[in-house]
Amino acid sequence: MTVSQRPAVRPNNSHFSSGPCAKRPGWSVQALADAAIGRSHRAKLGKSKLGEVLDRSRAILGIPDDYLIGIVPASDTGAVEMALWSLLGERGVDILAWESFGDGWVTDVTKQLKLSDVRSFKAGYGQLPDLSQVDFDRDVVFTWNGTTSGVRVPNGDWIPDNRKGLVIADATSAVFAMDIAWKKTDVVTWSWQKVLGGEAAHGMLVLSPRAVARLESYKPAWPLPKIFRMTKGGKLIDGIFKGDTINTPSMLAVEDQIDALRWAEKIGGLKGLIARSEANLAALTAWVEKSSWAAFLAEDAKIRSCTSICLIIKAPFFGKLSDEDKTAAAKKIASLLDKEGIANDIGSYRDAPAGLRIWGGATVETSDIEKLTPWLDWAFAQVEAEFASKV
Repeated sequence: MTVSQRPAVRPNNSHFSSGPCAKRPGWSVQALADAAIGRSHRAKLGKSKLGEVLDRSRAILGIPDDYLIGIVPASDTGAVEMALWSLLGERGVDILAWESFGDGWVTDVTKQLKLSDVRSFKAGYGQLPDLSQVDFDRDVVFTWNGTTSGVRVPNGDWIPDNRKGLVIADATSAVFAMDIAWKKTDVVTWSWQKVLGGEAAHGMLVLSPRAVARLESYKPAWPLPKIFRMTKGGKLIDGIFKGDTINTPSMLAVEDQIDALRWAEKIGGLKGLIARSEANLAALTAWVEKSSWAAFLAEDAKIRSCTSICLIIKAPFFGKLSDEDKTAAAKKIASLLDKEGIANDIGSYRDAPAGLRIWGGATVETSDIEKLTPWLDWAFAQVEAEFASKV
């Protein structure tokens, strides 16, 4: 078979989006049959289900007993914003950014909170900034895994145990797929819609004892919206971390998250989840190493994400195209595969270099990644035939 011929085998699941992500294998709406719909989330039943999400998350992830876990509004973005607005300003801030969301946190801190003592360390897509430059006497903000760049920190070894500042990690596309060094962090956030394929709009916020101490001892100079407030009268509103959510959660989404957590336990917990994600990266790596046209945006394998796997096009003709044609060619590959029902939503992020982004989180089957790769070659052949004549 030549790459211009349509492959015979199709992925069983075409959902390769980086968020909301694929549901767990075997999922059906029947998984939500026990949802506490039409009931108050503050009633005994609702609180028990919210508590189950917290308890199962802690157990699977190995979150320390003295760290608090809360369910908060507005997905990972809401969780990060709560942390930034509530905790920053007590001391200087170092922010690391190597993709769109990290850049967004830099903007929030400098232009919204208007903090003056801010140092930002940036790197281009596919790279990490120099982690050794960070001063941990200051507060530190970073993304554990760059969802739009496919770049992750290799581990938490670069973070000291005896830090004076707080470490705030946006880990939405890392939690449940990577080994988070909890004791190296003071705030960790994620959303349900990423690695476990949950429904959108709900965020998770983990606080260390040091973060709680900051909340109770420091009052920001700016007013806090109700949705961000975690203290009252200088004391932590601890109900937030016992299932008393700030606003009304979707009990359907809660039930869906419980189902995903139970599935995670059945496949071996965190080790099983990580193994599935790494197997997906390995399958794509085996294909990329033989590909004449595709390469990883992150050249260094040590910092390459196993969830948001970002590819660029290395074919000689592609490098000669205008920026507009590069974007159009990459989008055409994604649209062809979407139209065929092979892969949905795999275009690169709008601010990232033209290419593809394939989700490799734990809910994606490695066999589907392997079935996808011949179709990637097929779609590229169609695009090459159209665009190569432009150079």
